[in-house]
Amino acid sequence: MNSSRLIVKMFEAFSIERWNDLIRPFDLVEMDKAAEKMVLAYIIGKYEEAAGKQINWNWMINASLFDLFKKIALCDIKAPVQDLIKAEYPDEFLRLNEWVLNQYKPFIDDKEFFSQFTIYIGQKAKSIPIPEKDLLTSKVYAAAHRYSTMRELQMLKLVNERDRYEKIERELNASLSNYSELRGLQLLLTKQRPFEFLLKIEQLRFQRRWNQTPRVPQTSVLGHCYFVAAITALLQKECGVPLCAKRIYNNFFSALFHDLPEAVTRDIISPVKQATDALPQIVKRIEDEIVGRELLPLMEDFYSGELTYWTSDEFENRVLLGGKAEAVSFEDLNQRWNSAEFSPVDGKLVRLADHLSAFMEADISIKHGITSGHLEGGRDNLLKNYPLGKMVNGIDSGALFSEVSARH
Repeated sequence: MNSSRLIVKMFEAFSIERWNDLIRPFDLVEMDKAAEKMVLAYIIGKYEEAAGKQINWNWMINASLFDLFKKIALCDIKAPVQDLIKAEYPDEFLRLNEWVLNQYKPFIDDKEFFSQFTIYIGQKAKSIPIPEKDLLTSKVYAAAHRYSTMRELQMLKLVNERDRYEKIERELNASLSNYSELRGLQLLLTKQRPFEFLLKIEQLRFQRRWNQTPRVPQTSVLGHCYFVAAITALLQKECGVPLCAKRIYNNFFSALFHDLPEAVTRDIISPVKQATDALPQIVKRIEDEIVGRELLPLMEDFYSGELTYWTSDEFENRVLLGGKAEAVSFEDLNQRWNSAEFSPVDGKLVRLADHLSAFMEADISIKHGITSGHLEGGRDNLLKNYPLGKMVNGIDSGALFSEVSARH
């Protein structure tokens, strides 16, 4: 798969504005929506798992990627317009979906992945049935999609006249009623503990990265987290070994939540963190303490341990042995620990994705003509860390940085 081209294409979602026919008190972009949707899908899905039901997380991860691909391709056509085309002109809707798939053929040479994309597009169009075993997963994902839209509207309501949003609100409430049996959604709608946890995470949507310098496009911490998760999901397909389902799940969600501590500590930029030799460890220790005090009480017991595992030593390849996290090499991760019982995580791959995202945020702004010493210094330091031939979990990181830079 041509990951570098696809990664550059996905970055466009930072520039796709949402709700641009309403007054917006802050920037609402497609990447942030994708991020909040998957945070909600995780929370709602975990309640279903706690009730003894099965969630196909790999299907959900792919669905989020495929929806983002489609949104990027059709950014000028609003969802209600697409729904009308689907309902009143089904043949044209099928042709539109074919057009979307054709836009991505040059980017995806992984036949299995492209086949999954094609099937998903068919499932969304209801021309291909969703397998029985994935119906609950699809319902959780759809509920997260609609509730994340509702959360955006709830924030927009504060600065818009009621006549502007009343019809949209009514339609959203009606659609959410189709998922009322989902326990996690019930608790969110009635503003119980998961809603309080969501409020903390949503703070990452308001925090800007590189906030000491002008930059275009602006990116939020939460949107950055989803982009890192998406990059990780793509790169892991090229690391040279088939990953077990638990490892795919861990990699995506550990990337999605890797900046979770910043919900309560705010973004401490890298130069400040590295101002002294001891400061990185001190900052990490303080982050862990604040997370334990302010975030853990808002989490349910059936997922708090998992989130703690993902956010502690988040950039180390690691496994769980006897209930304790142990750092391991990439070789051992593949040869000894690549099964669900060890809960493997490619932390170094997440770190590579995190650095690649930061590099693109700086490099693309510079190429747009909005630059500063902070951006140029950050970009150059990242390039120095990834020379050609430097392998990170099976990926030639230097070649990846070079290809991404050349494609935008």
